[in-house]
Amino acid sequence: MRPVRRLRPAAFAFIAVVTIGTAGYTALGFAPLDALYQTVTTVTTVGFREVHPLSDVGQVFTIALILAGVGTALYTFGAVFETLAEGHLRTARKRKLMDRRIAALSGHVIVCGWGRVGRAIAREVAADGRPVVVVDQDENRLRGIPHFHVVGDATSDDILLEAGLQRAHALIAAIDTDAENLYVTLSGRSLRPDLFIIARARDEASEEKLVRAGADRVVNPQAIGGARMAAFVSQPNVSEFLDVVMHDGSFEFRLAEVVIEPGSPLAGKSLLDAAIRERTGALVLALRKPDGGFVTRPTADAVIEPGHVLIVIGTSTELQDLAAANAS
Repeated sequence: MRPVRRLRPAAFAFIAVVTIGTAGYTALGFAPLDALYQTVTTVTTVGFREVHPLSDVGQVFTIALILAGVGTALYTFGAVFETLAEGHLRTARKRKLMDRRIAALSGHVIVCGWGRVGRAIAREVAADGRPVVVVDQDENRLRGIPHFHVVGDATSDDILLEAGLQRAHALIAAIDTDAENLYVTLSGRSLRPDLFIIARARDEASEEKLVRAGADRVVNPQAIGGARMAAFVSQPNVSEFLDVVMHDGSFEFRLAEVVIEPGSPLAGKSLLDAAIRERTGALVLALRKPDGGFVTRPTADAVIEPGHVLIVIGTSTELQDLAAANAS
């Protein structure tokens, strides 16, 4: 039987022995507190003096109490200590298993901060099929979450490395304070110059600092939330359509981006020659150049170059066909 399951009957037996012993000594003329004291010192083998001299009956009762109570007390204390030790060992085993699984990850996303924003980020990233590793200092907040996690200060280089920073696809700093997000960004950029870093900003004045610290993107949830609410007032149908396309997995169409790598069969061709619409059914909405500029509604003679990113819309099957055409 597992120690935690043995604890209840052991505790019940110990309480029963103490109760019977206290009642017995009380019947022998001890005051209730003296009877309890005499019982506890007897069954725990502490060996203090007898509170009152014992008669022959009292000595026989004490012998019976020692024979029944000492074993019960030792069994109970043993179950308590074993349960505590098992809890520590179980926690250590879980942590070790978690560390091994994180060490085997590659291309995952590290989310620093398990608040409301961090939860929303992890949910969306996981829904997109990417593994998530959450970093937070509060162990209680991380208990039972459906993601890999590391307990510790995300501003520490060691904690970020433990979360698999060297193999991560992206780092998201979503802690409550801008100062901590700034430190996370600095640490992430110094450890991985090529890492894609997204930082949360609560104050508009912090956005430029986070960019200078190395963040590729800075997001102000309050500002974005306000803009979305305003958009629902002015253009509710457009806003709802974009929400459905981006976040509703049940919708037939969705937006996606396709990076044109060197050696792609699409590289060097115009949109007309690539015939993306005809071959895959996906529609190219925009083209992003390596310098970050967007070409919206690109014409048929627009040439697709390595480093370009195609912003497309289509069904899952059409997007898979386009990914295959880009790789083949």
